[in-house]
Amino acid sequence: MFDKVLVANRGEIATRIIRTCQRMGIATVAVFSEADAGALHTRMADQSVCIGGAAAKDSYLNVDAVLDACRSTGANAIHPGYGFLSENSDLCRRCKTEGVVFIGPGEEVLYQMGDKLSARRVARKSGLPVMPGTEEPVSDDEAIAKAWELGFPMMVKAAAGGGGIGIHVVHSMAELEPIIERTRKTAQAAFADSSLFYERYLEGASHIEVQLIADQYGNVLHLHERDCSIQRRNQKLIEETPASAKLPGDVREQIGRLARQLGREVGYTNAGTVEFLVTPDGHFYFLEMNPRLQVEHGVSELLTGRDIVELQLQCAAGTRFTMRQSDIVANGHAIEARVYPEDPDTCLPRVGVVTGLGLPAG
Repeated sequence: MFDKVLVANRGEIATRIIRTCQRMGIATVAVFSEADAGALHTRMADQSVCIGGAAAKDSYLNVDAVLDACRSTGANAIHPGYGFLSENSDLCRRCKTEGVVFIGPGEEVLYQMGDKLSARRVARKSGLPVMPGTEEPVSDDEAIAKAWELGFPMMVKAAAGGGGIGIHVVHSMAELEPIIERTRKTAQAAFADSSLFYERYLEGASHIEVQLIADQYGNVLHLHERDCSIQRRNQKLIEETPASAKLPGDVREQIGRLARQLGREVGYTNAGTVEFLVTPDGHFYFLEMNPRLQVEHGVSELLTGRDIVELQLQCAAGTRFTMRQSDIVANGHAIEARVYPEDPDTCLPRVGVVTGLGLPAG
């Protein structure tokens, strides 16, 4: 197991990772921007290092600064959390070059599954049903023809997207041109890649995701499914596991099996999530894969009694699983809710001040 882990993130996920490391007796290093000096994660860790200015590009997204902090503190592994560098294949490659363990999937998997178009091709090759859509990036010259070919309603999506960014539903041709322009700008700003593609939009479909964990010896297991259909501005508001009664038992079994199958086909290691859309009549389609830990992993932990961050650390350290799929039992029910503040007049997102807080208990 590792002696010291650097957590290349901040806030809730950084403290989450540090707690598990502390329980396992692993020393931790926190990194922080100038704006986050004295934040909780910096106080919880054994060491903390400032890696740059307040802007994320100058600190948390700065691969050189993160690796410099790793060298200076003697950390032998980096946990990227979620967001920021968690799907960055360049960081993964450079960790390998410098003899530091990246706690996540390998460089090639990050490259394949981090791009939505590439992930669609891999999933189809692996035998998963894939949502109808374009197979290559859509250029401005072919935007109208490709839209008529797929039909409405459809979605315009950023190929390099994530976190619900760069996704728009289009119901008619009149809406298409301005949405393409807006989505390209958003994608370029968020991901430095303006590539877009189209995908069929299914009214009333449930958004179901399967939590995977895989060791380095081909053992790919799932920790059951989560239902994240209740969303606001493409941000998940409610996470529920097991999924509601809308998910028939045979569909539950099939998507779990196919998620594991995809993991084996791509040589997946560590934690990841395979997402599906399930229609009311039980048809389902592969949507995307998140090759990282997700915000909502906590409900899967409550359901199964497994610490996913601990499993990540064990996988990255080369531990072979002794548990089988039948050992991962769903017990009870768990729900996670996101606090989503909005301006009451404009209904646009706005950070507010918390004046009262009541934590759930029972």
